[in-house]
Amino acid sequence: MQYPDLVILYVEQASQSARFYSRLFDLAPLAETPTFAMFRFASGMRLGLWSREAAEPGAEAMGGGGELAVRLDDAAALEACFDSWRAQGLRIVQPITEMDFGRTFVALDPDGHRLRAYVAAV
Repeated sequence: MQYPDLVILYVEQASQSARFYSRLFDLAPLAETPTFAMFRFASGMRLGLWSREAAEPGAEAMGGGGELAVRLDDAAALEACFDSWRAQGLRIVQPITEMDFGRTFVALDPDGHRLRAYVAAV
């Protein structure tokens, strides 16, 4: 069976983005070079950070065209995440809001990629 297990975000500086995501998720990269870093989450999903200049074929798009979504267990965890990300200096572009799919908020990483934290309604 085929299924996606890796999300790649194109970034300006892979090492700078790796430090950002290491702090954000309290997780060390599995691998890191000057142009690429790879993380693996407990769920098994992997996140790659690839320098836009080094990507083959060349990457044109940058942040904002999609979201990296983080599911949380409950409203208290969502509020704690919101407070933590705001304290770390992430730009919050959507405050905690009730949406059709549940409670959520959105922040941006240094390259403008959208980071959505949410608690599912179902």
